Formats: sequence, C-alpha cells, structure tokens
Amino acid sequence: MGVFKDEAEVHKYIGGVFEKGLADPQIGPKLSGSGVILQITYTDPDAVVTVDMPNGKVYAGASDLKPVVELFMTADDGNRFWLGELNLATALAKGKVRAKGPTSKVLKLVPAAKSLFPTYREMLEADGRQDLLAA
Repeated sequence: MGVFKDEAEVHKYIGGVFEKGLADPQIGPKLSGSGVILQITYTDPDAVVTVDMPNGKVYAGASDLKPVVELFMTADDGNRFWLGELNLATALAKGKVRAKGPTSKVLKLVPAAKSLFPTYREMLEADGRQDLLAA
C-alpha cells in the first residue's frame, strides 16, 4: 500500500500543488508559457492528474484533453518528487518513471516545479501529514 490512501488524496495534494503553481504570479506564467498539457498516471493508488498548463487548469481523473507528454509512476514517486527527493531525469533514465511524448518539454519545467517544493511541504504540514512528509 502506498502512502496516499486513495485517489482523492493524490488529487488533493499533487493536483493541488499544480493548482498553486499555476496561480502563482511568478511560476504560473512559466508553466502556462510552456504550452504543455501533462497527464500523469499514478499507481498505488490508481489516479490520473491532467495539467492543462496553457489554460491554467488541473483535472482529476480521465480528461478529453490530448496530452503533449504523459508520465507514468507510482503515487509514492510523485510524492517523493514534490518533496525534492526524486530526480525526474534520473528516474526517467532508470525506467522508474515512464514517459510518452517529448520528455524534454517536461524536464524544462523542473526548475519551476522545484520552486514549489516548499509549497508542497507546507500543504502536507498544514494537514498534519507526517506520513507523507516521511515517505
């Protein structure tokens, strides 16, 4: 069993950090300017998060949008990424995270994502989620 108890938690925290990033006056323009529609399919628990960066929207579950890049990983690895403990480029190279589409477009967004790591931690701390912080 992964650290997230269900799909709703994946959407609340991982989808939530994307929402905060898109709404941020410094980070939002970098994300939306990328033109990327990113769909992340998680396992353990099964969840899908679609991030429409050009339009500043995050969707929980399957979407009619056609992703530019798709990532596939465990929800635990998604949590580790946002905690700053998983290097996406290394995880892709080692096959821990799988991708479809031009991964270079997502890798270019990692510096902007890194600036959201403290925001993600704050979200978990505010909810008393030591289990996710310690994962």
